[in-house]
Amino acid sequence: MNIQNLKHDLPASIVVFLVALPLCLGVALASGAPLISGIIAGIIGGIVVGIISKSQTSVSGPAAGLAAVILASITKLGSFELLLTSVLIAGCLQLAMGVFRAGFIANYIPSNVIKGLLAAIGILLILKQIPHAIGYDKQSDDGFSFIQPNGENTFSDIIRAFDVLTPGAVVIAVLSVLVLYCWDKTPLKNLKLLPASLFVVVLGVLLNLVFTNSMPWLAIGKDHLVHLPPIDTSNLGAYLHLPTLGHFTNGDVWVVGITIAIVASLETLLNIEAVDKLDPHKRETPPNRELLAQGVGNICAGLFGALPVTSVIVRSSVNIQTGNKTKASAILHGVFMLASVLVLSPVLNLIPLSALAAILIMTGYKLAKVSLFRDMYQKGWSQFLPFAVTVVAIVFTDLLMGVLIGLATSMFYLARSNFRNPYSLEQYRLHIGEVIKMVLPNQVSFLNKATIKTALWETPNGSKVLIDASNADFIDHDVLETIQDFRDVVAAERNIQLNVIGLREKYSLSDPIQFVTVLDKETQKRLRPEEVLQLLRDGNQRFFEGRCTEKYYHHQVGATAASQHPMAVVVNCIDSRTSPELIFDAGLGDLLTIRIAGNIISREIIGSLEIASKLGAKLIVVKGHSNCGAIGLAMKGEQAYSIGAITGKIELAIRQCQCSAHDIAAGEKTVLEKVALQNVENSLAEIVNSSEYLRGCLQRGEIGLVGAYHDISVGKVQFGELVTDEKIARFRQLHTPAAA
Repeated sequence: MNIQNLKHDLPASIVVFLVALPLCLGVALASGAPLISGIIAGIIGGIVVGIISKSQTSVSGPAAGLAAVILASITKLGSFELLLTSVLIAGCLQLAMGVFRAGFIANYIPSNVIKGLLAAIGILLILKQIPHAIGYDKQSDDGFSFIQPNGENTFSDIIRAFDVLTPGAVVIAVLSVLVLYCWDKTPLKNLKLLPASLFVVVLGVLLNLVFTNSMPWLAIGKDHLVHLPPIDTSNLGAYLHLPTLGHFTNGDVWVVGITIAIVASLETLLNIEAVDKLDPHKRETPPNRELLAQGVGNICAGLFGALPVTSVIVRSSVNIQTGNKTKASAILHGVFMLASVLVLSPVLNLIPLSALAAILIMTGYKLAKVSLFRDMYQKGWSQFLPFAVTVVAIVFTDLLMGVLIGLATSMFYLARSNFRNPYSLEQYRLHIGEVIKMVLPNQVSFLNKATIKTALWETPNGSKVLIDASNADFIDHDVLETIQDFRDVVAAERNIQLNVIGLREKYSLSDPIQFVTVLDKETQKRLRPEEVLQLLRDGNQRFFEGRCTEKYYHHQVGATAASQHPMAVVVNCIDSRTSPELIFDAGLGDLLTIRIAGNIISREIIGSLEIASKLGAKLIVVKGHSNCGAIGLAMKGEQAYSIGAITGKIELAIRQCQCSAHDIAAGEKTVLEKVALQNVENSLAEIVNSSEYLRGCLQRGEIGLVGAYHDISVGKVQFGELVTDEKIARFRQLHTPAAA
């Protein structure tokens, strides 16, 4: 146990204990079970489950969601001792579920349902605690079901409470809420050993003592204080109920045991998923280990006369809100629960229930803030409607039924989405040196969340991670939220460097796996030079924005093996930074490329362009670029060896630009750019003047000719206008012959 963490965990454990104590008694009362069975369940949930579980935030104990099941089961079986036998069976089944890794179910619960669960818990905490806050503590059910066993419901309880309002309880509740609300705005927030919740409990006790001694009309009676039944420590065995093991052959006992195992496991998996969402450090609870821990806990509960235990959202939420750091707070809360029944009951029985109600009301407020509803609404109906349905269903039924209704709503939207997007899914990881690359599939629903989350959370500390979402036409909010949690919290805490590329606000409906992006003869024939030019512009824009399309070269190899149908031919410099296929985001077979230093024209290049035309290319592009080495050498007058065959052609552009000796010596960027553009223009003129065949194709509109300038510093290509008949006439007047 880390001493540094203990200063956070100890105060949190005290507050959780104070909140859990009346809830344990209330659940036992609502279940029709002995009151002590609720306390024992709280002790087991804290100590036994807490030690075995790997959750740092979850707190286990008797759950209100099981109260109705337990009450019906006791009635069906005829005795509490027979119920304990069923609890023992349920624990063994949960233990087996953990061993056989059934906890994967937790990863497939959508976040809109989990957030709806948390918001509904927040609303119910407020609604259920209002009667306690104003001094009405005669409810027979402290659980979260809308319909109470006594025929009342959540709202009728609130109405009835105002008929028997207790002034002292109201004063304590109002002051407690104000303290909790303003606490973080005062210097008191820096007192780590005195959390606001603990201060409120002490304040409530002191105020009631003042009321009793000085203002009797505000004094709070015993009915409105914590009531812990006295325990005779010399005869503890008298308080324990043991299971009737001779009834293992009773079919009803097994039916009840299986029911408890299923309901308790589902509630636990839901709760740990919800609690992990609340955890500021986004730590992940291993669901299989949690099922194993709950199984051992329920085996102990069956053997020692306790109610069945589950992870409980209210206690866990309070645990997080009061600043716990590790699971030590859950274990210590169980220790305090044990100590309370042995020696502390006289002190604990001084605590007003209205003070505890204030703590729970503020916890509910934090869980169900208006901003949460606004954020969910802004994410669209597919997120908001399942969230809202879950909230309403839980408030007006119970936790389990409400979650099932919310899940059904979310599944409807999933089915609707899959109907509109019937595409295959693909997921894989690439390891390039020390870089881990995750490429998201075309369609990413919350069903992919489990695999993605597991892969990210298992990434070694200090790794470099690249998530490529370029191909993802649809990414579910759950997956985006998982990536965001990993980036903002986990990666930051574990020194992981993360790059996420290709994410878009809106996703188009397409699947690159279902077609091969190569040109066939008919498509090539239909293309016009202007359309090809626009395709090149679009491709360069994708390259510039860093969202190049997946080429699937393996498929393209097969599709182009028999023939090629290129749409353009590019006369390009040999510069290694200017590859046309990359710059224009082109696929295999899309472009013919002629590479020569300085993108000059020769007889051989003219012949290659004529062949390109006969292959069906619809556009000739002459592309110069910034910081061109060949132009730099020409400006320096380099003529050595065969270099002069290149630089000699470029010298014409230098003379046409009227560059002075100073300009040439300085070699400024603007001068180089001016010469490069003029050199492109000269190459266009040579193409027109050196090939009667190409000139005829241009005039008939069978092929287009255009110059381009590539700024290698940003990757952007600027195109000129397509060469027109008027420009051809001007080139003919210049008549610059091609070099032999």
